[in-house]
Amino acid sequence: MALPSDATLADAGEFGLISEIVRHFPQGEHVLVGPGDDAAVLRVRTGHVVVSTDLMVEGRHFRRDWASAADVGHRAAAQNLSDINAMGGQATSLTVGLAAPADLPVQWALEFAAGFAEECGLVGASVVGGDLTRADQVVLAVTVLGACTEAPVLRSGARPGEVLALTGRQGWAAGGLAVLGRGFRSPRVLVEAYRRPAPPYAEGRRAAEAGATSMIDVSDGLLAEAGHLAADSGVAIDVSTASFEIPEPLQAVGAAVGADPMSFILGGGDDHALLATFPDGSVPEGWSVIGTVAEGEGVTVDGAPYDGPTGWTHF
Repeated sequence: MALPSDATLADAGEFGLISEIVRHFPQGEHVLVGPGDDAAVLRVRTGHVVVSTDLMVEGRHFRRDWASAADVGHRAAAQNLSDINAMGGQATSLTVGLAAPADLPVQWALEFAAGFAEECGLVGASVVGGDLTRADQVVLAVTVLGACTEAPVLRSGARPGEVLALTGRQGWAAGGLAVLGRGFRSPRVLVEAYRRPAPPYAEGRRAAEAGATSMIDVSDGLLAEAGHLAADSGVAIDVSTASFEIPEPLQAVGAAVGADPMSFILGGGDDHALLATFPDGSVPEGWSVIGTVAEGEGVTVDGAPYDGPTGWTHF
């Protein structure tokens, strides 16, 4: 039975809400048992299974007055799908845990589900289960499973003499967050980039096939992620600012808030671009070389230590 448009979660009840939410989630042919049982059952044929989990907490990772429920759904799905992409894999299945206040409108939950499902549809992934409980604020816990037909690309394979390359939009979400934090809504293109990231979903597998030696998605900040590659691989990485063209909207926001627009690119996250290392000469089309790998440790910018923000920290 359809719920009234002004119904809350308390009105719908746990199972009433679940029955409405699962209508948004079509199942792929690899799903033998989807939502409704104690666990999902998936068909795995060949390759490696890769798994990742992320949390989103209201007030920490998103605000309902800054983004619609559908936007939050897109963001929650994108950050998980991107983790599989960064391994060189293809996401296939996800589970979603939703904790929320009893007075949260049912419509918010359904719009979230619609946005989540739409983002999953970009890579052909299915939502196969989840959980629902009561909490004082909205908390989302998403687990994604995927498969790699090539060997998974780890963070630990970079070697001296290789190059650092990037694909996807970078710094746009950080610019949008800076705008929202000042109480504005323009440039709209940056605000929308924050609300709905556009990860380069096709590029993870292409990078693996091209011989990427290490890879990571830029969720917390470009320099922070480069630092993970450097630390796990036992190498030094230098990022060249001359390799970046600063788009006009970032220049405008930098001027408006008194910030160097390059700081959005170097320290910004949430765009979910891909950062990878390649042997020189094997960088795929569509990737831009932005730095070098050498013996040593740590990350530098233009050959020198960088004292600006390198990315998001959770604690």
